[in-house]
Amino acid sequence: MITNDFYSQENVGPYEIYNLGDFKLEDGGIIPNLKLAYTTHGELNSAKNNVIVIPTWFSGTSKDYESYIGIDRALNPSEYFIIVINQIGNGVSSSPHNSLDPISMANFPNVRIGDDVRAQHKFITEKYGIEEIALVVGASMGAQQTYEWAVRYPEMVKRAAPIAGTAKNTVHDFLFTKTLNDAITSDPGWKDGNYSSHLEVSDGLKRHANIWAVLGLSTEFYKQEKWTLFDMNNVEEFINEFLHPLYESLDPNSLLTMGWKWQRGDVSRNTGGSLEEALGRIQAKVFVMPISEDMFFTVRDCETEQKMIPNSELKIVNSVCGHFGLSGVDGADYHRQIDNYLNELLSINVVEPV
Repeated sequence: MITNDFYSQENVGPYEIYNLGDFKLEDGGIIPNLKLAYTTHGELNSAKNNVIVIPTWFSGTSKDYESYIGIDRALNPSEYFIIVINQIGNGVSSSPHNSLDPISMANFPNVRIGDDVRAQHKFITEKYGIEEIALVVGASMGAQQTYEWAVRYPEMVKRAAPIAGTAKNTVHDFLFTKTLNDAITSDPGWKDGNYSSHLEVSDGLKRHANIWAVLGLSTEFYKQEKWTLFDMNNVEEFINEFLHPLYESLDPNSLLTMGWKWQRGDVSRNTGGSLEEALGRIQAKVFVMPISEDMFFTVRDCETEQKMIPNSELKIVNSVCGHFGLSGVDGADYHRQIDNYLNELLSINVVEPV
């Protein structure tokens, strides 16, 4: 167990902790005393039917969704009870660096997307007695969890909006994520996962960031010199003064835990390998929302899955920033698109057949 100030309340809070007790994992093993970090916005109504669940993305925390939430937004805390839940292994919930033996650091067990969603379900039903979710919405790995929610608990989830993510990870995306993981584990300072500080793995984390520079953004981003959106003057500044510090601050084992999970995201595990059968289980009204210039969760891949989902629509979000567009760095136009789609989705009556 080691300390990393990046994950502190001061930096990524405020968040609360819910203790789920010993939690059995799909691939075997147990996380003793599993802790989920979460934050809420708004109040749960008496009918307990105004709930929105938001799972976090790769390397992200509940803090990253603050720009999506507001009284003048689709995710309106004056109308909805919004629960943002940090996925297992993200550095705030139970993770390699903040866990005690026997699962500390390199001994942290493999976690699946299904484990996240089962843990989230246990949390919201135990703590709040929630039986109905108005909307599950999440981006990237949050989209993977959104699909898992809709497939695993079809009667509970009334609407779903996976943003920039797929229900079954592609071979291309598996290989992309392998390069991210290899960049970290190739650093001698990683020490097979038993480093004493994330700073010892700085070179590996920089290489990890360099890979994000290639595929996390789009070719059009660089053609239009859109690093100015990040207040950077040139591509060297963007990489060396934004991307490198961003990833150097994170815990390597946490990134590896999430990367392993991301690679194996697949809702068809619920149906013996049939993706069409798994997506056919979904009863929610679904807006599949890929980002136009995303280079690994492509519009084509998202649309292929969308066509398998009953009562679904494809809603493309335009962003020159590619996958990094989900951070909202494009500004008002990105959030306007997200709000318009989510307002439309939330306005659809799902109590009666639609």
